[in-house]
Amino acid sequence: MRTRKIAATVAAAASAVLLLASCGGGAKDDGATSGTLDFYTNKAAWEPDFDELNASSSSAVDIDLNTTGYSDAAQYDAFIRQSFRTQKSPGLFTWQTGPSLKELVDEGLIAETTDIWDQAVDEGWIAEDMREAYTFDGKQYCVPMNVAYWVMYYNKSIFSAQGIEEPTTWEELDAAAAKLKSAGITPYYQTSTLFTFPWFQQLVAGTDPELYNGLATGEVSYTDPRIVEIMQIWADQQEAGWFSDAGSTVDPAVGLKQGDYAMINFGSFFNGSLDGAGMVSGEDYDMFVIPAVNPDLEKTPVAVESGPLCVAENSSQKTLGLEYSKWWMTPDAQTSWSEARGDVAFNPQATVADPMLEELGTTVSGEDYERYDRYYEATPTPILTVALEQFGAFNANPGDPLPFLEAIQAEADKYWADQG
Repeated sequence: MRTRKIAATVAAAASAVLLLASCGGGAKDDGATSGTLDFYTNKAAWEPDFDELNASSSSAVDIDLNTTGYSDAAQYDAFIRQSFRTQKSPGLFTWQTGPSLKELVDEGLIAETTDIWDQAVDEGWIAEDMREAYTFDGKQYCVPMNVAYWVMYYNKSIFSAQGIEEPTTWEELDAAAAKLKSAGITPYYQTSTLFTFPWFQQLVAGTDPELYNGLATGEVSYTDPRIVEIMQIWADQQEAGWFSDAGSTVDPAVGLKQGDYAMINFGSFFNGSLDGAGMVSGEDYDMFVIPAVNPDLEKTPVAVESGPLCVAENSSQKTLGLEYSKWWMTPDAQTSWSEARGDVAFNPQATVADPMLEELGTTVSGEDYERYDRYYEATPTPILTVALEQFGAFNANPGDPLPFLEAIQAEADKYWADQG
């Protein structure tokens, strides 16, 4: 395994940016189709998983990743954006879908991948509807690094001891939470940092998907009476004591294992964390798709997180990055990724090692479910930044939801006004 190179300080990031900036702007593609590909990611904790893929990619397409992982999102974003103006722009890097990807595409900074998508769809390697998040002006850019479905994980021994079955309706979920609380068990995990949004997205999208989409486009205000009413559900649950200590520093997987709470709303990549904490899939923990709040919805909404792998247009390793991207879409690559990461695979022809994840992928792709973009990707970055802070503050000190929503809307007003 390669030595990890995790950028941990602002000073280190700033030094790297200055070094790159001194090199001038842009570089000529060297045209290489094999060799070592420089790869940058904001998922430093996943670096061992990427390293593990080198055995597969080296054998299949003679490409190895030289991975540099960043643990600070702000440092990473600054480094990547600055690198586009240098001769060291990345041959491959992770980013996020939504408005921030559109910005890079609009500036001509990202290499087109339409041919790769055409082949993958024709081969049945990826669903046609996955194109949407990667399409701008009729062309595709980047490929999915992963696809994760946000579901509810639960401690099986707790559910069993309390005689609770997997809820299939929101009413049953509420009843389960109430029963757990009456038994002295905290129903749900929450935090005041970063992942502060899942319950908000679940409540809004589970009530009205169009209302949820309206927040992302600015057509709906965060102070809309319908949003305030939905947020009050969250406030009532907080008052009932259904959520864990938002300031706890205990690892979420460890907390579920030791019974600090019975359930946690997380992406399907969380299997790897639970396995690492010593829990056994299907024995110690399980998962279920969270029911819709509104029982009249025809389909159950499921939040989907799709993080892209991108190639810089002006990288000297552009061809090499695109060759790796093409391989990444294949069944062999996705089988290797699922095994390394412990997550679902977007390629239906891939083999998923964990039967639970394989079943989840089959279930969510069915006609009874409607996939929607996770709040983190769907929301414009300036609004997201304030929203994460406000949801975190609400989790730490819950109360009247309106002031929190007003703070988010104030930023939303400024953002949409700037968009003309």
